[in-house]
Amino acid sequence: MALAVALDDQATFDNFYAPTGTLQYLALSCLRESKQSYFYLSGEAGTGISHLLQAACQNRPGSVYMALDEVSEYPAENVLQGLEERTLVCLDDLQTVANQPAWQDPLFHFFNRCVDSGTPLVCAAHCPADALGVTLADLLSRLKSGISLHLSDYRDEDLRRLMQYRANRRGLYLPDEVARYLLSRTTRSTRTLMSALDAIDAASLASQRRITLPLVKSIFNL
Repeated sequence: MALAVALDDQATFDNFYAPTGTLQYLALSCLRESKQSYFYLSGEAGTGISHLLQAACQNRPGSVYMALDEVSEYPAENVLQGLEERTLVCLDDLQTVANQPAWQDPLFHFFNRCVDSGTPLVCAAHCPADALGVTLADLLSRLKSGISLHLSDYRDEDLRRLMQYRANRRGLYLPDEVARYLLSRTTRSTRTLMSALDAIDAASLASQRRITLPLVKSIFNL
């Protein structure tokens, strides 16, 4: 199947906020070193999993990133056919298909083909492998066979630093009071906060004004 799966240009290892001592930092180190043949990452939306998988693919030519929630209605055999010939395969949102009987056997055989061809595989879901609802014991055994990391949600202070880190990467200065104000007025998810940062960046550039609380309030009508 010819499936267009575009990577987010902002999803790079250098652009990923991973405080030392967090599981995000450990996951980043593991994927960046790429010495293991299989990883399983899990965590709620906003913990950085999709960013890490896309960054791993950005870092390796010939790799493929597949968001399984976008292809779940297609035949599993067609979706997975030939992917083991890539230099790296990253399967995201595994929780959307793993409990479907029509996907379990194809996933099991695909996993084996990756092992036979020596193709590194990274699987990611919003829950640990035991909570996926997999009924095929052999597949569950494969999914639990490598390094498994369950990433925790970012704390508020980590979210503030994440926004400031990403702003700094864009050449912007995001004051503490502005970052804390956004956290108190928006959903505490990295996707929402990064979208807010996009809007602030565009407005600051268009108005040629530095980022201040009045500017942010005017942007979002707060």
